[in-house]
Amino acid sequence: MRILLLSQFYPPVIGGEERHVRNLGAALAQRGHHVAVGTSVHPGSPDTEMDGQVRVHRLRGTLQRLSGLHADAERPHAPPFPDPELALALRRLIVAEQPDVVHAHNWIYASLLPLKALGGPPLVITMHDYGLSCAKKNFMHLGQQLCGGPIPAKCLTCAGRHYGAVKAAATTLGNWATGFAARRMVDRFIPVSHAVARHTGLVEGSAPYEVIPNFVPDDVGVLAAEEACVRELPEGEFILFVGDMMRLKGIHVLAEAHSQLERAPPLVLIGRRAPDTPAVFASNVRVMGTWPHSAIMHAWRRSLFGVLPSVGPEACATVVMEAMASGKTVVASDIGGMPDLIDPDETGLLVPPGNAAALAAALQRLIDDRALLGRLAAAATARVKGLKATAVVSRIEQVYQEVARPSVNGMRALEAAGEVPCP
Repeated sequence: MRILLLSQFYPPVIGGEERHVRNLGAALAQRGHHVAVGTSVHPGSPDTEMDGQVRVHRLRGTLQRLSGLHADAERPHAPPFPDPELALALRRLIVAEQPDVVHAHNWIYASLLPLKALGGPPLVITMHDYGLSCAKKNFMHLGQQLCGGPIPAKCLTCAGRHYGAVKAAATTLGNWATGFAARRMVDRFIPVSHAVARHTGLVEGSAPYEVIPNFVPDDVGVLAAEEACVRELPEGEFILFVGDMMRLKGIHVLAEAHSQLERAPPLVLIGRRAPDTPAVFASNVRVMGTWPHSAIMHAWRRSLFGVLPSVGPEACATVVMEAMASGKTVVASDIGGMPDLIDPDETGLLVPPGNAAALAAALQRLIDDRALLGRLAAAATARVKGLKATAVVSRIEQVYQEVARPSVNGMRALEAAGEVPCP
């Protein structure tokens, strides 16, 4: 099949979603598919290049040029409504690549919907977050508690705290309109967890969907050459947290819980600092900052176990899979997509989100009971086989086969709008 993946960011911009799209493209190409990626421009990267067997096209959008609109100038997010320049670039790309199916990730799909209305190729959207129903994508009301569902006045107030009034209005209203259209035009949604399906309204609605989790490569547990930063890890046992060091990830809860432990191994934190990252940590907490992925995998292999105490509903934490693929169990919050990945008291431990005492008790339990720790780690290693590329990508291929259909009329409609060279 000819498959076009769309992602607002792609390496060298690195994050969980970007790594997923890259891994998916590589896995599909290895299975004999013709794969191309459409993504946003990135300074220093060519407009078109080969990433292994995958051709990468970098596209320009009008809103990307307005750097003042974006909190992070290095990551100018696609808007939740059609960007005219980006829509034009996508039309050119589809005419050039002639895909049998387009598989979009995140809000970049909004600029594709006008083309879909012309009858273009089948469209599949993977929902890596709650953006179909939440303008902030995290489904947290005012950043403090799990949202009960979208209500216009509530959403505008909540988004206003995050974006500011003007940007919040455009983002929220645009997202509602686009979401309404998407539910009627998209051929298949792929929420990455049951929580995403539930909180985006797919469960109660009529839009076709199938829950398929993120995945890790089959060889994710094979360690590359050791990076110099790995030598900064403690010599002995340590507990490992990987992720942005922010309140939404529960970093403040983790710091409090770790301080309550008896005979506590060091706590190692690997990830980006955020504005709400604690300024000071206890002496037995090692803050490493951002590391290369290969070094993180070394850290997982050397750790005692992992911890992910998010207070927000993580959609589908790839970091949990990477820990399991390294033979480690994880203590995580019982929220979002965590229950899809962790079987309580079988492959890991789940605790109520935001409860430092419960988190401390779970951590202490694994520190004190090494037989339990070993049993959970062994079960986690077996469980992750179903979360690797071989198992998951075949399910995505099946979706492609189910939605693919002759789209000659749609392609002719796009070409009639003015065939032009690929950007």
